[in-house]
Amino acid sequence: MLLWLKAFHIIAVVTWFAGIFYLPRLFVYHTQAKTDDSYQRFCLMERKLYNGIMTPSALVTILLGFWMLNELGWEWFKASTWMHAKLALVGLLGAFHLYCGSLLKRFSLKQNDKSERFYRMINEIPVIPLVGIIILAVVKPF
Repeated sequence: MLLWLKAFHIIAVVTWFAGIFYLPRLFVYHTQAKTDDSYQRFCLMERKLYNGIMTPSALVTILLGFWMLNELGWEWFKASTWMHAKLALVGLLGAFHLYCGSLLKRFSLKQNDKSERFYRMINEIPVIPLVGIIILAVVKPF
């Protein structure tokens, strides 16, 4: 059972990261929208990505992760310091996800005050937790 949980957890993680890398890129293009039609098209694309792919993937990732932790037991969790660090990085990723949701809301209200350059920069932020999460999950350094 644990391997099935792990497989679907990884699928959800990959899907979540695909969205979390793509949404800020859409924001870059959104800042360049010249017509109301294109502006509204980006609003629709961003909303569908966030609500239809990213958020469900994040929830499935977290749900399956905690299910696996429950299967492994409290004693295993207490002894697995690497998992504590991994969960901290997942928490940071979750905060970034919610921040992207707030940016999406500002675009939908036509209240974006950030530049194209800002969105290009934040597009790179998820790389940090991604690298850390993978190293912690595979190497289990502590």
